[in-house]
Amino acid sequence: MATTSQLFDLSGRVALVSGAASGMGRAMATALAEAGADVMLVGRKLARVEKTAGEIAKLGRRAVPVECDVSQPDQIRRLFAQLDREFGRIDFLGNVAGEAVLGKPEEIPLEAIEQTWRNIVFGRFCACQEAGKRMLAAGRGSIVNIGSIASMTAMGRGHIAYVMAMGAVVQMTRELSTEWSGRGVRVNAILPAQVINDSITKRITDDPQLGERFLSGIPRGRLGEPDDIKGLAVLLASDASSWITGALIPMDGGNLAMNPGASIPRL
Repeated sequence: MATTSQLFDLSGRVALVSGAASGMGRAMATALAEAGADVMLVGRKLARVEKTAGEIAKLGRRAVPVECDVSQPDQIRRLFAQLDREFGRIDFLGNVAGEAVLGKPEEIPLEAIEQTWRNIVFGRFCACQEAGKRMLAAGRGSIVNIGSIASMTAMGRGHIAYVMAMGAVVQMTRELSTEWSGRGVRVNAILPAQVINDSITKRITDDPQLGERFLSGIPRGRLGEPDDIKGLAVLLASDASSWITGALIPMDGGNLAMNPGASIPRL
């Protein structure tokens, strides 16, 4: 029987992580490398993922940076062809990248809905399909889709395109888990609340009351940080989670557990 440290050991495994230039994608890729994995790093701008690759190389792990627009299936397929050449295997896929367009439901252009869907749903599925083919052939693998608490509850504030897309990500995760888990491929989703990034920081700077509104719904008393995903990423990529699949795991500081009318005691 494996020891606890062996259960979390990713030595000899290969991970592909999108959105690896910054935020949760970079934190996830770094955590996997720290646990022993080699990593293909995917981002929209090569120079930014090259920086992440340099940081991972200092850990003694192999990191291959690749530029890819995750809304474009041709680019995703080329990405996986390069993965085959570089590594010849894939053990873990982290679907992190994908931007949404904000807009009031009565005003948002249908083109913005479609672009958000391509970024978040279409691209994630295409990556799952490409990784899934390879993992099914190997008889093992783990996929993690980054969703959102917005897949479970409504947000308002012009998030209609984002919420619709994240709802689809949740159902995609459940369906893929049901289809593939019996053949060795686990599929789970992490559902963050507000995690600090450039976009959220700008919005709070522009509207300080928005930050207070976010915190009023988070019993933990702070916004999320990209590094909060590191432990979950290693758990779900490793044998320590071999019986966890089809799970929707909130990473939200207690947001989903909280009744909308509740009050939060503060120290």
